[in-house]
Amino acid sequence: MTATELSGLPGSDGPATLVPTLPGRAYTDPGLFERERERIFHRMWFCAARAADLAGPGSFRTAQVGAESVILTRDRAGEPRAFLNVCRHRGARLCTEEAGTVRRAFQCAYHAWTYGLDGRLVAAPNLARMPDVDRDAYGLIGVHLREWLGYLWVCLAERPPSFEDTVVAAVTERLGDAEAVGRYGVEGLALGRRIRYDVRANWKLIVENFMECYHCATIHPELTEVLPEFADGYAAQYYVGHGAAFGAEVDGFTVDGAAGFGRLDGLTEDQDRRYYAVTVRPQLFLNLVPDHVIVHRMYPMAVDRTVVECDWLYRPEVVEGGGDLSRSVELFHRVNEQDFAACERCQPAMASRGYRRGGVLVPSEHHIAEFHRWVGAALGADGAEAGDG
Repeated sequence: MTATELSGLPGSDGPATLVPTLPGRAYTDPGLFERERERIFHRMWFCAARAADLAGPGSFRTAQVGAESVILTRDRAGEPRAFLNVCRHRGARLCTEEAGTVRRAFQCAYHAWTYGLDGRLVAAPNLARMPDVDRDAYGLIGVHLREWLGYLWVCLAERPPSFEDTVVAAVTERLGDAEAVGRYGVEGLALGRRIRYDVRANWKLIVENFMECYHCATIHPELTEVLPEFADGYAAQYYVGHGAAFGAEVDGFTVDGAAGFGRLDGLTEDQDRRYYAVTVRPQLFLNLVPDHVIVHRMYPMAVDRTVVECDWLYRPEVVEGGGDLSRSVELFHRVNEQDFAACERCQPAMASRGYRRGGVLVPSEHHIAEFHRWVGAALGADGAEAGDG
């Protein structure tokens, strides 16, 4: 399906203030979802796990990346590694748990083929009788891995795109300053709370919702109390470099506007009392406020189901000292629940004849059209420049 095939209504059919969306089948077609897995999630950098979740050698976590299960672990030197979660013998899934720790190796529960933390085949029944088996060649299949902002990013492509020109560039372009995100010291923050949401909606509906604020006055009363300009319908991401200002009577990014935990070290005056939102395609949302950072990672599981893992990150002394995180967590938890409920209301209608040709975007949503063009281009490209997925 090409970008042209994905378009909803011809742009000339309606008034200039309305821009066509994707057609309904873009959110319901299983074949299209499989193509998205192949051409987007298998070719781009994907934020898979928080680095601190891997406490030491042998700690592991599995992540669903497109159609693949990926094992993230640390080798004996403590370096992060990533492998496809597939035994090289007969294809059994190696790790069936979402997270855990092994002592020295991963062992397949089917035939006991055993792999070191570096992925090398180290043992198997009767392996000594098979001297022609190359233990490196029959080791686990490695996956490209980068660590940034305290998270582990993987890419399944044989030749991954430049991390700097895609992931880092997306954050820089949104904030308008290459140094802006570094001032938050995200990699040094501690996990205060993690909530996992199972959303019965297509991943693109969630991206679109996060990018716009036309809905904010309708469904986010707590958020618009803290960020009054959101009630006017223009999201922070509509403007390059813009952060939404706190209300005059608001002391912190909390559910009741009460003070938080003090400004993060390194922030400038311009970053104080402001909220910045960044979408890193295809599946990460970065939310920056003066005293903490909120990170959403999406895991598209099916055409109509997306798991979202949301982390609230604070200075280590706040978490270790037992600070009351409830008011700051509650604000965005409510926002998440409100947003995901809205996406779930939309998902059934995507299959309706009334939405067959799609809908429209009002002016404060026009930037979503660029996301739609990006999806269409990704699905229509041959992918040669982004690597072979």
